[in-house]
Amino acid sequence: MISPTFFQEMELDKLFNPRLAWESLPTVLEGLPYTIAISLAGMAIGLLLGFFLSLGRSSSRFYLRWPSRLYISFMRGTPILVFLFLLYFGLPFIGITMTAVTASVIAFGLNSAAYNAEIIRASLKSVSNGQWEASRALGFSYWQTVRFVIIPQATRIALPPLTNVMLDLVKATSLAAVISVPEMIQHAKIVIGRTGDAMTLYLLVAFIYWPLCIIIATIQERLEARYDFHKK
Repeated sequence: MISPTFFQEMELDKLFNPRLAWESLPTVLEGLPYTIAISLAGMAIGLLLGFFLSLGRSSSRFYLRWPSRLYISFMRGTPILVFLFLLYFGLPFIGITMTAVTASVIAFGLNSAAYNAEIIRASLKSVSNGQWEASRALGFSYWQTVRFVIIPQATRIALPPLTNVMLDLVKATSLAAVISVPEMIQHAKIVIGRTGDAMTLYLLVAFIYWPLCIIIATIQERLEARYDFHKK
């Protein structure tokens, strides 16, 4: 049981030092552009690859369907940290080297593609078959139907889960610190090495990630409103 004097005896400045946090903020924020750039680039790769994986996953041709299913299963069932290590530390053994940022973008892109593929596949399937039939009756080709009829309707359905993938991706960029990407955690560790106050610096990083994720969620809500055809 917590005693009545527990909070009085606690030295709150050891839990969070506002002065140190304020002084360290510019240093930690130097890593924010890397966090944003890696997240956006990784998500872009994940969306593009995920779209084609979703088509392959839904294909009636086994040589497209099974490789897509195998890729999705493998990437969803293995830690992203493993791929960061494989790309950055493993590939040099076979003569392929890349920067830490490039390795991070590729790893996050390949990993997020598996989740995006399942989201996109489910969203495309949620559009009624009547839309396909109406498009064929109007003389639309397959790709015209996908582009002008199916994708706009599936987009609103896919937005919330895709936003969750993006949020997870933003937070997962902190893992890039283990391969020396100078993102926020890496800069925080530098300050921690100088001051020894890990609690303040890691809380500071958390307080930066939080509003960043709120901004992404706000963008999602606005995009949902834009694609809400029923309200229109």
